[in-house]
Amino acid sequence: MNTRYGGALPQAARQFWLAWAAGAVMAVAMVVLAVVEDLPIRDPDDDILPGYIRMPLIVFGTILVDILPRVVHRARLRSSWSPRSIGGLWREVVAERWPSSHLWFAINGVVAWYLTYATFRNIKSMAPFVNGASWDATMADVDRFLFAGHDPADVLHAWFGTGLMAHLMSAVYVVWIVLVPTSIAIALVWTRHTSAGSWYVTAVAVDWCLGALIYVLLPTLGPIYAEPREFADLPHTFNSTLQEGLWTDRVAVMADPWAAGTLQTIAAFASLHVGIMMTICLIARLVGLPRWIQVTAWVFLGLTALSTVYLGWHYVVDVIGGIALGAFAVWLAGIATGNRDGWRLKLNPADPEASSSRAHPGALVTRSAPLPDRPAAD
Repeated sequence: MNTRYGGALPQAARQFWLAWAAGAVMAVAMVVLAVVEDLPIRDPDDDILPGYIRMPLIVFGTILVDILPRVVHRARLRSSWSPRSIGGLWREVVAERWPSSHLWFAINGVVAWYLTYATFRNIKSMAPFVNGASWDATMADVDRFLFAGHDPADVLHAWFGTGLMAHLMSAVYVVWIVLVPTSIAIALVWTRHTSAGSWYVTAVAVDWCLGALIYVLLPTLGPIYAEPREFADLPHTFNSTLQEGLWTDRVAVMADPWAAGTLQTIAAFASLHVGIMMTICLIARLVGLPRWIQVTAWVFLGLTALSTVYLGWHYVVDVIGGIALGAFAVWLAGIATGNRDGWRLKLNPADPEASSSRAHPGALVTRSAPLPDRPAAD
């Protein structure tokens, strides 16, 4: 084996040690709960493709998306389209963009992240069997206290109406679903500042881990399921279809988890939609992404918080809990990945790959640790 490969794998594992540790702890907890409660362990997305097929496809698909446009661009610049020339350009781009260090970085990151995600989904499904209590009434009481005796969703429906706004909030919810895997791909495949990428991916892994723990300790359904009449005036949207589908899955799982053939994914406190968006916003700020990206992220965080309450997914207290969870995950991941100055968070400028790789539009950079300029041919 090339010595570069021998050193790259341990280095990548060290960058994601907390994500791996979180995944391992969650995997043990998942197995223990499954045995004690006699519950199945399932691939969370096996209705699409099994995880062992889907994850390699995602990794290599994003790598191809990183390589192919550059090969085509260079072929156009050099007016060279022969198979031999294309092969040479392919090797040139691969050598430049995908040294062993970054290949192992991407593979380690995506597997560690997916381990936490898959175990999170299973533990979330097991939560109502482990702890049959319901904290919905308490959360609703806290919300009404915060809103001077009013229900927050009712207030939002009165302010914004229940027509066009419902469709806009549904669209926000859908965008979030696409945003998370896209952001993971950016952090692992397209960025060349591995300290920043490992920080973000580890923070999301911590989000999953903390979310799973809270769902077991404080199980809730959320307003749309606890008080569905409060949302009867909303028009039918994609969000409505999603909520109905999740409730159908929950009923089936609660009746017979082995026969259901799926997982139940209903839990409200804390809101991981808000938590992960908070993580994205703070990471964007701390690694020095362009200002327009930071502003867009904060605006989308606000819209996400608004949509979750407006559509009935979460209580306001869930939003507050999500913000705290997401912020803590960023701090803990920053400490674990070495992005710190003492106990203060600071992007680590000592990033060998960032200093030796060429920057590109998806790179994560800061003023204190600039990457070399991209060559004109790219």
